[in-house]
Amino acid sequence: MILINGKKAAAELRAELKEEVAELKSKHNKVPGLTVILIGDLTPSQIYVRNKEKSANEVGLKSEVIKYPDSVEEKTVLEKIQELNSDETVSGILVQLPLPKHIDKQKVIEAIDPSKDVDGFHPMNVGNLSSGYESSIPCTPLGCYLLIKKIEPNLSGKKAVVVGRSNLNGKPMTQLLLKENCTVTITHSKTKDLKAECLEADIIVAAVGIPELVRGDWVKKDAIVIDVGINKTDNGIVGDVHFDEVSKNAKALTPVPGGVGPMTIACLLKNTIDCFKRSQI
Repeated sequence: MILINGKKAAAELRAELKEEVAELKSKHNKVPGLTVILIGDLTPSQIYVRNKEKSANEVGLKSEVIKYPDSVEEKTVLEKIQELNSDETVSGILVQLPLPKHIDKQKVIEAIDPSKDVDGFHPMNVGNLSSGYESSIPCTPLGCYLLIKKIEPNLSGKKAVVVGRSNLNGKPMTQLLLKENCTVTITHSKTKDLKAECLEADIIVAAVGIPELVRGDWVKKDAIVIDVGINKTDNGIVGDVHFDEVSKNAKALTPVPGGVGPMTIACLLKNTIDCFKRSQI
């Protein structure tokens, strides 16, 4: 079995992006800029943002983090987003989720200029992706897609099962696989015979938030299995896939942690650079 090393793949992608930023700087005499808005003091969010800032600096992006307390008014955040929308030095805007309850997440997402929406959550980018047009692609499914392509460059005709139907991963993942001419089944926690669906799959992407849901006897020989889940349990952090069991059958499998996670941040940098390039046309 191939253990899909997300840390290594992310390091390779960052190295490519660093070269690209250097080329863009010599061509345009400026570099892409990523601005992250962080509200509140949730530890996971702070860690994510720190890692994003570190990675952005590593590849040569201009990076800025704007911090607000939990009590910040929605109006203040929306006004800041409008200011960033019109700032030519900002190529990408990301508002770290989750948000405090008094701030409307959808309102915040829709306030971001779609051409600077590096998360790919704006309805215009969602629509463009599902229609097959150019768009910003949500970072986690993009990371999953790039990992799958490293194992199997030609996905045409493959049967893929996506476990989970979220806007963050399941739905955009489906669009990316459809674009590659896969036959895609979206399943979820209410699917009647999930095991039978998974047994048909050449590719399984599990992103449903149920610890070790996908078992060894759910996976056929030579399937590629991507585990997006991060679940805290008494035995530590585990994915949505039972790693020990599935590793006996799968052709390739991502570990948790160290699989999809590092690629998510690398893809955020890629999206920022792509937004910059489109703005220079």
